[in-house]
Amino acid sequence: MRKLEDLKRQLSEGRIDRRQFIKQATVLGMAAAVPLSIRVEEAKAAAPKRGGKLRQAVRGGSTSDSLEGAVIFDTHGVNTSWQIRNNLTEVTADGDVTGELADGWEANKDATVWAFKLRDGVEFHNGKTLDADDVVHSINVHRRPDTKSGASGAVAGIEELKADGPNVIFTLKEGNADFPFLMADYHLTIAPAETEGKQWDEGIGTGAYVLTAWEPGVRSASKRNPNYFKEGRAHFDEVETLNVLDVNARTNSLRTGAVDVIEAPELKTLHLLDKAPDINVVEANANKHHEFIMDTRVPPFDNNDVRLALKYAINRQALLDTILRGHGYLGNDHSIGRGQKYFAKEIPQREIDLDKARFHLKKAGVAKLSVKLHAADAAWAGAVDGALLFKEHAAPAGIDIEVVREPGDGYWSNVWMQKPFTASYWAGRVTEDWMFSVGYAEDAAWNAAYWKHERFNALLKQARAELDESKRREMYAEMQLIVRDEGGTIIPMFANFVSATTAKLQTPDKVAGNWALDGWKNAERWWFA
Repeated sequence: MRKLEDLKRQLSEGRIDRRQFIKQATVLGMAAAVPLSIRVEEAKAAAPKRGGKLRQAVRGGSTSDSLEGAVIFDTHGVNTSWQIRNNLTEVTADGDVTGELADGWEANKDATVWAFKLRDGVEFHNGKTLDADDVVHSINVHRRPDTKSGASGAVAGIEELKADGPNVIFTLKEGNADFPFLMADYHLTIAPAETEGKQWDEGIGTGAYVLTAWEPGVRSASKRNPNYFKEGRAHFDEVETLNVLDVNARTNSLRTGAVDVIEAPELKTLHLLDKAPDINVVEANANKHHEFIMDTRVPPFDNNDVRLALKYAINRQALLDTILRGHGYLGNDHSIGRGQKYFAKEIPQREIDLDKARFHLKKAGVAKLSVKLHAADAAWAGAVDGALLFKEHAAPAGIDIEVVREPGDGYWSNVWMQKPFTASYWAGRVTEDWMFSVGYAEDAAWNAAYWKHERFNALLKQARAELDESKRREMYAEMQLIVRDEGGTIIPMFANFVSATTAKLQTPDKVAGNWALDGWKNAERWWFA
């Protein structure tokens, strides 16, 4: 009790605040002894309030970045984009879908026609009132024949798109029961009609904040939109988002008070960071997964036995324990997370098996395999270390992996989908169809393994339109098995989304796990105490 009395004295002297008092008392195992009055005051202090400048250090930016929805990528760009723009729909913290610019929607009985009704009175930052033509234009950008959009797979099923008064009508090539989820894809933000090319970087949207600065790969800045249509959101006066690739630099910026929140802190020292009285760790279970991708068009990765040899030569548990420090769970070489609706838990977990690795090399006619694995921590925190561990695991099976350390800046444009064997990651998607459509369908822009499988693609179309739940489950289970055994991705682990904040920064009770930083919506969902 002496330690508790000391904490009370620090609180009364103003050396710590109520939140820090409760945190340290909990660490000491004395949470039950915290006076009720302090708990009540803490609850009052936790109520959302306006004010302050949010400063955040994130990763993933590049000097070639753009705010054009079609080509936007990773935290720096997407977080900034969602500060200033909205979608038709939004994924909630519990993984459901709700309307954002759409006030509601209806579908016909076979889910081939969807009508989205727009909210009344929503304004763009330039004063223009949102209408259906803005939505039609913004979605059609991703449907052009020459599109490079990462959402091309998500919109490929649209046969016709038109404005009908306050409604936007989508006619699909085939039924899609998950279609409202697809409209929450971060690429599919809505800008005024006729926005093209460099105009996207002007940042005109309907979002919670108005863009005031955009320096690709460096920083962005924004200020609160006084006409934002969502009540109870957008609490900060300003937001500054810095691109800081180095994890130590991000951590030091938080420790010194230079920023209020950092993405992806160093997991090796996370337990020490969490003990600091003025820092909180925010963690969310997720469908995010780390992977090593093989280009299935080129030797030796065009041979599935070579791919299987590599899949059997990696120690997943070692990577989970060493790289993620247990902040996640084992992957099984397919991209569906265990929290998703149709996750096939009956598929046996693949484990390291050097005898099987040798068997598949022999079957492929390869006596000794030598490959280059390109990696940078821009792919995921610890990707280079993970690649080096993989190298150690595979060596006894006669597999020589040369780890090529790539620069972080420009990794996604110069290495990913350019080199034949690379480290990568997916934040995952809320639905199985969405994940498979954007990353594994043969015509998907982000099919990074350039993988084509006739049976898989047929099942993908069938499952999308199937309304019988049991049949749909069987189809998605078969697709997971096909990707696991024949795909071009090695997925050793799924990772929780982890961030760290100053104690004065408050978060909702439920933090979304569909993307980093509360579904990349922290700027409009969080607040200062």
